[in-house]
Amino acid sequence: MAHQNIHRAFGVYGIITIDGKLVVIKKNGGPYINRFDLPGGSLEDGELLKDAINREIHEETGLEVSKITQLGITSFKYPWDYLDYTINQHITVFYEVQEFAGQIMASVTQFAGQDSLGALLVNLDQLNINNASPLVLKAKDYIQSGLFNTSDTSIETWQVLSENERVFGN
Repeated sequence: MAHQNIHRAFGVYGIITIDGKLVVIKKNGGPYINRFDLPGGSLEDGELLKDAINREIHEETGLEVSKITQLGITSFKYPWDYLDYTINQHITVFYEVQEFAGQIMASVTQFAGQDSLGALLVNLDQLNINNASPLVLKAKDYIQSGLFNTSDTSIETWQVLSENERVFGN
């Protein structure tokens, strides 16, 4: 098999709804920059999946998770020019958050590695490929259908939005 320049990313992501709306973050890095994304991200060295998802949700939204269920694992593959890579394969573990405490924060603490500017609630009918990550669209499908589809997703073209194309305010 021929070598391809594929960047692989792995992360955990949470689906949280409040009054029928999805909790999304204002993404400030990576291929989903300037779009709505799910709270979540990479594991720290030696971190357990459940610890990572709880930490990431707290860091990116301000919420404290008390009950969570793993839904499944899938991946998203699409073109992305990053360093020497031309393809991104994003391997994702999805969780549904059933119980949590606190209020979502419109802005969150910034630190090295933080790629959330804060969180907000968005109506499902407002989320589409032009303003949201493919993870958000997978979550939207799950919320609307009640079934988590673990099929991998390949996207032929992916547009990384510039700051001028940002879908949310600062």
